[in-house]
Amino acid sequence: MKSKILGCITAMTLFAALTISIRLSAQEQEQQASSTQQPTITEFNAPHAGSGSGQGTVPQGNNPAGAITGYYITGNNVFHGFLRTPDGTITSFDPPGSGTLKGSSQGTVPLSINSQGEIMGQYQDENYLYHGFLRAPDGTFTTIDSPGAGTEAGQGTIAENIGPEGLIAGYYLDANNVCHGFVRARDGAITTFDAPGAGTGTYQGTLVTSTEQGINREGAIIGWYIDSDYVYHGYLRSPDGSTFTTIDGPGAAYTILSGLTPAGAVAGYFGDASNVGHGLLFADGTLTTFDDPKAGTGNNQGTFVFNINPEGAITGQYTDAGNTNHGFVRAPDGKFTTFDAPHAAGGSITAGTRPATINPAGAVTGYYIDKRSVNHGFLWTP
Repeated sequence: MKSKILGCITAMTLFAALTISIRLSAQEQEQQASSTQQPTITEFNAPHAGSGSGQGTVPQGNNPAGAITGYYITGNNVFHGFLRTPDGTITSFDPPGSGTLKGSSQGTVPLSINSQGEIMGQYQDENYLYHGFLRAPDGTFTTIDSPGAGTEAGQGTIAENIGPEGLIAGYYLDANNVCHGFVRARDGAITTFDAPGAGTGTYQGTLVTSTEQGINREGAIIGWYIDSDYVYHGYLRSPDGSTFTTIDGPGAAYTILSGLTPAGAVAGYFGDASNVGHGLLFADGTLTTFDDPKAGTGNNQGTFVFNINPEGAITGQYTDAGNTNHGFVRAPDGKFTTFDAPHAAGGSITAGTRPATINPAGAVTGYYIDKRSVNHGFLWTP
């Protein structure tokens, strides 16, 4: 994911690799009702997306109105942002200064879209420096650079999510390649922060979750920090920044948090000592762990949670005993529904169906990987 660098960046790559939702219009709801309300999957591709291995279309965020954002990778291995409206129209975009060097993996990586239609993400310029950006609904851009961000290649500002009230959270890499969190207010003021226990060595520090559910309306933020032994721990930061709560799975070798509800429930996943993934839900001070019934129990297999909606429905992927990835939705009552995009490939830890987020209506968007290792977007409608 997102052409980032080692350490802090590798954590985000893990999240997307193991890492949308859409509210149906009235017409779509009527059509769904008339079709006995069976789940449907719509596959889509951004225009000009490449068709080579590792290229294609990768949705990353959505809003309650049904708009989806993400990125696509061209045949030249350059990243570009896209916006897919509820009627299926796809528009490409890049902030000014986004790099376009052929074969560079430079370019634009949108990650989140809020209910107002504001899109947030990051881009890498021609010097391989990262900058955050905010795209307004009218298509205008604001560049976001955190105080303290380094100015060498591979450093800079990684904007990760935007909340309903326009708060933006993310992290930056300083001149020593240490990660630090930041939150940007609607007026542009930026506050930086570090989770207690975060390491201060190269590619250690504090990271922020890269979904719209990484920050809630009240301004609470989730993410994970990398300690001095390069162990990942989840954290919940209070809206005023005065309190950090560490959230780790029992016996976890690593913990990644991936979703936060308006009521403060936190979802994520952790790896055990055998490197098997398990889902977790932290709500009202209680930690619950869970596994998709079809998940494998071998190395790099298991259950990986990528998002939670306001109603408490959770989405993610499970990797089965044959090393194929499948999508799942876990209802608030704990019931699992599994699904696969029709053209998803199997038999490889890098193949299959990979959900990204789930909206209040319970629809999921993400991407799947075909037999040629090309990425394609999908929308699963319950």
